Amino acid sequence: MAGHTENEIVIAAPMDLVWDMTNDIENWPDLFSEYASVEIIEREGDRTRFRLTMHPDDEGRVWSWVSERVADRATRTVRAHRVETGPFQFMNIHWAYDETPQGVRMRWVQDFAMKPDAPVDDAWMTDNINRNSRTQMALIRDRIEQAADERPTAAALAD
Repeated sequence: MAGHTENEIVIAAPMDLVWDMTNDIENWPDLFSEYASVEIIEREGDRTRFRLTMHPDDEGRVWSWVSERVADRATRTVRAHRVETGPFQFMNIHWAYDETPQGVRMRWVQDFAMKPDAPVDDAWMTDNINRNSRTQMALIRDRIEQAADERPTAAALAD
C-alpha cells in the first residue's frame, strides 16, 4: 500500500501573485511555518534542485532533504519529488492552480510510500501530511491574501 493525499484551498488573490509567492522557493521560510531554511543547489530553466531544512521537532531533531521541482507557468502546474528520500521509498508532489470566481484554487496531491524500516507507516504519514497540509495551506492563504491587500491598486498608482 502507498500513501496518497489531496488537499486544496482557495486564495482570494490574483493568479500571478499566488504563483509568484508559492514558487519563490528562496522565500519559503517566510511563507511556510515548518521550514527553517532553503538552499538552492541548482537551477536550470524551470527546474530547481534545493535543500529544505525544517525547524527542530519536539525531540530536537532537524530534518533536511533535497527535492527537485519543475514549475510550468503555462499549465499552472508544478511537479516535484524528493531526491534524498529519507524514510520514504519515494515522494512525489503535484501542485495545480486554477482560477475560480472566489480566487485561485491551489491543490496539492502527494503520492509516497514509506520504507519498511521507517519509524512510521503509510497510514500514519497520510494522516500527518493531511493535517500539516491543511495547516500550511491556511497559513499560505493568509499570507498571500495579506500581500494582495497591501498591493497598490491601479487607481492608487494613477494618482
